Amino acid sequence: MGTVVDRISSIPTFRSLRHRNYRLFFTGQLFSLIGSWMQIMGQQWLVYQLTRSSAWLGAIGFFQNIPVVFFSLYAGSLADRMSKRNLVIITQILSLGQAVLIAGLLYLNVITVEVLAVLAVLLGIINAFDIPIRQSFIVELVGKENLTNAIALNSATFNMARIIGPAIGGIVISAFGLEWCFIFNAISFLAVIVSLYQMKIVEVKKEQTGKINVLASLKESMRYIRSETVLVALLTLVAIMTLFGWSYSVLLPVFAEEVLKIGAVGLGNLLTAVGIGAFISAVAVATFEGRIQARTFIYTGVIVFVISVSIFALSYNVSLSVMSLVGVGMGLVAFFATANASIQKRVPDHLRGRVMGLYSLIFQGSFPFGSLLIGVIAEGLGVRGAILIGAIFCGISGIVVYSFMENVRKKSRKM
Repeated sequence: MGTVVDRISSIPTFRSLRHRNYRLFFTGQLFSLIGSWMQIMGQQWLVYQLTRSSAWLGAIGFFQNIPVVFFSLYAGSLADRMSKRNLVIITQILSLGQAVLIAGLLYLNVITVEVLAVLAVLLGIINAFDIPIRQSFIVELVGKENLTNAIALNSATFNMARIIGPAIGGIVISAFGLEWCFIFNAISFLAVIVSLYQMKIVEVKKEQTGKINVLASLKESMRYIRSETVLVALLTLVAIMTLFGWSYSVLLPVFAEEVLKIGAVGLGNLLTAVGIGAFISAVAVATFEGRIQARTFIYTGVIVFVISVSIFALSYNVSLSVMSLVGVGMGLVAFFATANASIQKRVPDHLRGRVMGLYSLIFQGSFPFGSLLIGVIAEGLGVRGAILIGAIFCGISGIVVYSFMENVRKKSRKM
């Protein structure tokens, strides 16, 4: 077994797997995320079956992601003061409980969209803590020298699960019933919990003690970010790509049911197509990040996403829609994975949790407003028009940020 691991980790794409703790994290996350994607697909299908409304799809996305606005900064401060592993274990256990609760309500046939909205808020609160803590935890598993590779592999894991999870979810819904998507997700959390307990972590003594002052933590991280023009530009583009770009995903059930008429299994196939593209892109970033500049991945990702999502919005053909979503996944991961790693590499260790809390606030915090916005626009202009408007905003923003950063680089060379 050790020989196989050594051979795999000797390949540049998988060099982060040389670290035992990261191997455990990687394996546990793969199983857990497959279940999570089954739940994501199942929840979208459930909302649409209950309401037949794109506005409600956007609203549930809003409710599930809005808690990050209120809790991510606190979570980032918490990550800089406490054991990140212990905190992640807690969030995984709570996520397991939330999945069991939805499955039980479905089994009893007492679920309503209003109850689902409350449970979406609950999961949103859990994720608001989990995401910045888990992202800032990766550097403790591999060190800064392998951070981009590890984040790319983590994205590959996420998107391998995105390929497998929805495909299984569609079959499970048809064969066994919707509640089994949530049951399988609950079981899958056990894999990551076990892997976290098996890690051997050398805990670093935290500098700060006492009551967490979120405002003071925010001021400290903001002072550092303002001093780094690249960080300001990256975080701005992350916000816009999330608000006007990533929010396309909440409308996929409408495309599956009304535009392409392919049902629950078809929705699983659409999500799987995004996952395939994202997986390809994540592996490419992991393989070539040492040879290709980060900004090339970032701006290429924006271009590929804008073109692909525009084709999807205009397509009436199932095959073309599926192929265009492969491009959507490629573009989004090339951008977000590289932007995430670039931000973390520029941040000192004692600020990483707080800056990733701010990153989560911008990334996750933009999504609920984007979901709500695109749902409302889709009610008035149709789902195609809503996605095209988002693509236009992303394209213009990418051009503006690229031009700004090129001017900054030219001025720095002259100095």
